Amino acid sequence: MHKKLWILIFTAILIVPFNTFAGGSSHIHYSYHSYGFAESGSAEAMVADVVIARPIGLVSTVVGSAIYVVSLPFSLLGGNEKQAREKLVKEPTAFTFKRPLGEFESLD
Repeated sequence: MHKKLWILIFTAILIVPFNTFAGGSSHIHYSYHSYGFAESGSAEAMVADVVIARPIGLVSTVVGSAIYVVSLPFSLLGGNEKQAREKLVKEPTAFTFKRPLGEFESLD
């Protein structure tokens, strides 16, 4: 059991930078359709969302929040606390909890 947990944590650590720092717009946009996943809103997309995307999003939210807390003194000194909060906490949280099930196209 501990080995599976460490594998999940390690995988999340590798995925967090790509999930939280990707893109440069103010709107959150996720497009898995172009990577060969099932069409958004389909049963297959919902299963993939529940089994793969939401757990990864949850781990990304927890890890991103922890990184945000650790980096808070530095981001306050650097004047980019709002940007750090947006990328490390708000985007992973929105991806995990605010999207409709099986919808990967966008979240505004």
